Amino acid sequence: MEVFENVVNWLNNLVWSTPEQFPIMVVVLLGFGIFITLRLGFVQIRRFAHGVKSVMGIYDNPDDTGDVNHFQALTTALSATVGIGNIAGVAIAIHYGGPGALFWMWVTAFFGMAIKYTECTLAVKHRIQNADGSVSGGPMYYIEKGLGPNWKWLAVFFASMAVICSFLTGNAVQANTVADTMYSSFQIPSWISGLVTAGFVGVVIVGGIKRIGQVTARLMPLMAVIYILGALVILIMNPGSILPSFQTIFVTAFTPEAGLFGVGSGIFLTTLVWGIKRGLFSNEAGQGSAPIAHGAAKTEEPVREGVVALLEPFIDTIVVCTMTGLVIVSTNVWQERHEMVYEPQNSNNTVEITDGSNTLIIEDGVPVNGTVLRNDFETGEFYEETGKQTPFSGTLNIETGVFTDESGTAVATVYTSIIENGAPLTSLAYEKGLAPLIPWGKHIVTICVLLFGVSTAISWSYYGDRAIQYLAGDNAILPYKVVYLIMHFFGAIFPLATVWAIGDIALGLMTFPNIIALFALSGSVAVASKKYFDKMETWDADNA
Repeated sequence: MEVFENVVNWLNNLVWSTPEQFPIMVVVLLGFGIFITLRLGFVQIRRFAHGVKSVMGIYDNPDDTGDVNHFQALTTALSATVGIGNIAGVAIAIHYGGPGALFWMWVTAFFGMAIKYTECTLAVKHRIQNADGSVSGGPMYYIEKGLGPNWKWLAVFFASMAVICSFLTGNAVQANTVADTMYSSFQIPSWISGLVTAGFVGVVIVGGIKRIGQVTARLMPLMAVIYILGALVILIMNPGSILPSFQTIFVTAFTPEAGLFGVGSGIFLTTLVWGIKRGLFSNEAGQGSAPIAHGAAKTEEPVREGVVALLEPFIDTIVVCTMTGLVIVSTNVWQERHEMVYEPQNSNNTVEITDGSNTLIIEDGVPVNGTVLRNDFETGEFYEETGKQTPFSGTLNIETGVFTDESGTAVATVYTSIIENGAPLTSLAYEKGLAPLIPWGKHIVTICVLLFGVSTAISWSYYGDRAIQYLAGDNAILPYKVVYLIMHFFGAIFPLATVWAIGDIALGLMTFPNIIALFALSGSVAVASKKYFDKMETWDADNA
């Protein structure tokens, strides 16, 4: 098992972190974003308003080919992208890259809008209509039909990776995050959370894309309103912190400084890369997942769905991620220590002992023969009573996880202070920001983790559904859904570090064939765009 984990971690680093200083994945995605933005004449700016009109249903025709309207297609794709990445991803970027990383997330989102426009235009242009009248679209179809039959092997490779990714990153990891949050917040056993969320996901996905679209059209706005409203309340209660927070973000984007305790590296390239990486993970532009949802839209105009899709990175990263970032920066929790009960067995905690033993010696709260790390930073002093901070002296057996005081008596609870990261950091920001108003602000994040996790699993089931249909036909869809729900339950009850890594590998391997097709077919998108917008100018003039 250790060898398997090592291989998985090596592959994950190869796909996402090679070279470490500026990963090739970042270069490819950002490079295409810049290229297609210039080729399409900044379509994300010039056609933004047209995308808003399309989502509002101005051009909807219920008789058009497709399964869901523009709004439902958008919310299905957003349900998969607006999720844990918006809660945890921004916090991780700020933790390692400082507040300036948020600026580079915005830059990534800007170019990501043009990428989404391109891939979702192609998804509708090259989709197929099934025997039952439904439609299927996505990279596997525009790779095969756009590049030609000789490239079908690349389409098969993409679809295979999409199935794997749907089981893991889009499903099992989401279930695990929800179960872990429910346990830490309300002590609900993981198996109960797994059964409940798997049951809900099952009821939705059995109805196919039409039911998925109906549910996400209600769930997506609800969870976005809850999350953004909480952030706005915090900012409104602290209006004097808004402009300084923006100033900090802009200044540290180009001249980063390490924060207190060394949080945020203070190195420009680190800030840049963390911002771009988390931005790409957050809005999924170029990774080929969203085109599968947009390929089901009711429209005869591929470009119209493209302009709908370009709204995604704007909503996901420029709106939702900005709310997260402003709350974290304005409350200053990103560079504060936070009191916690130290749990030796928690995978986020690591102990490094210098003398080779399995016993950490602590004197007056300070380890003397090693260091204790949490989120890559040393913990504070250890103490026995919260608030009073009576220094702890004794030992910690790292194999059993038992603290023993100087008299040899086991101590059940020992406290320390940590630099937090990920979703818990965002929870702390909401808790601190809303403290003058309500004492349970962190539970807004808890509720959103539940909604985001479940909605992501629902949307990714459709992505895998279309991929398995492409690979094995309609008869494979029902068995796929059964396995999907089983994986969801197992995801809730098992530790998932390796599973997450495998899913990330599959997600990365989806990206390369998709980007190859986008580069090759960008010319056809440019031609289709000009033809469509020339026609719409005439339509708008006639209906003015």
